[in-house]
Amino acid sequence: MNTGKFIFSQLLSLISSTSFSTCVKRYNGNYKVKNFTCWRQFLCMVFGQLTHRESLSDTMLCLSANADKLYHLGIGEAVSLSTLSKANEKRDWKIFADLAMVLIAQAKQLYVDDQGEVELTNDVFAIDATVIDMCLSVFSWAKFRTTKAAIKLHTQLNVKTGIPEFIYITTGKVHEVNVLDLMSFQTDGFYVLDRGYTDFERLYRIHTSGAFFVIRAKDNLHFNRVKSDTVNKSEHVLCDQTIKLSNYYSSKDYPIHLSRIKFLDIENNIELVFLTNNFECKPTDIALLYKHRWKIELFFKWIKQHLKIKSFWGTSANAVKTQIWIAICSYVIVAIAKKRFGLHQTLYEILQVISINVFDKSPIENLFDKPVQQNDKERLPSNQLSIFE
Repeated sequence: MNTGKFIFSQLLSLISSTSFSTCVKRYNGNYKVKNFTCWRQFLCMVFGQLTHRESLSDTMLCLSANADKLYHLGIGEAVSLSTLSKANEKRDWKIFADLAMVLIAQAKQLYVDDQGEVELTNDVFAIDATVIDMCLSVFSWAKFRTTKAAIKLHTQLNVKTGIPEFIYITTGKVHEVNVLDLMSFQTDGFYVLDRGYTDFERLYRIHTSGAFFVIRAKDNLHFNRVKSDTVNKSEHVLCDQTIKLSNYYSSKDYPIHLSRIKFLDIENNIELVFLTNNFECKPTDIALLYKHRWKIELFFKWIKQHLKIKSFWGTSANAVKTQIWIAICSYVIVAIAKKRFGLHQTLYEILQVISINVFDKSPIENLFDKPVQQNDKERLPSNQLSIFE
């Protein structure tokens, strides 16, 4: 129950202090630290994320302007820019990566009954990666191309809940398909991938794990048709075949049959060819599963637009990863708050309302019962007003 706490403090109270301490101790995060602990560092960074600060300087300026409230936020006395910057550079980013996974596990329990638009009882996961461009002269460690630096955010998203269940950060040079080696696959789960993940040895590992995959076929696929099933062309299914790969290496890596489905996307007037190891689902269900893969694209778009992961507040690999993992923690905290406080708004709406009310002492759920004041509207960019209108 809220006892006059700031909105910011109500949100952060969703994090178990025991879990956070465990993550810190695992990497000796507070070793020889007197005042500015990992928790205070985390609070400062989350504050910057939730209030859309543009930089560390901007975050510190905002906190300094509210110095009389810092004790009640849990930050304590004012923090210098150099202290926070040094902490981001030196303290192991894995502390916040582990915390993010703890929060994700917590969110999974809250969203376990959510089905979204997917009618299957099986869990459905979309796997993809997004590139975040960087300046090569500043981030020389983030190798990508000759004249460009970048990092990749490899993600496995639960399509039903919208919660990421696996995240891995690499330099831009690392190919997406390599990250499949780091993933574990859930029995009877569906994994939906773009054709950039075509590697039959790795796809066969998904099959032997007892899971199913749906992937777009490349145009140069070599195969022999084993049989064709009757299709209903009124459902825009052009063919439903059982095939065996004919290329020497591909057939060695994936020695059993596959289902090949050709589907006409009438909205874009293109033919899509899917491969799957599931022979029970209808061809239209396979096409619909692939359509849901776009939810991971929406997730990438959401975090890039509404969290600070495109402009970085430090230049080292450790500082960059710290910022990204704390941004992910912020996303999951908002998702947890949506369930814990019984909110019906979208995550975007919740984040925006929180951003202009961090120093409000009302219970969070009451914020969404109050009409938005004109001065609140004036504090938001014009492209964000539509959530109130």
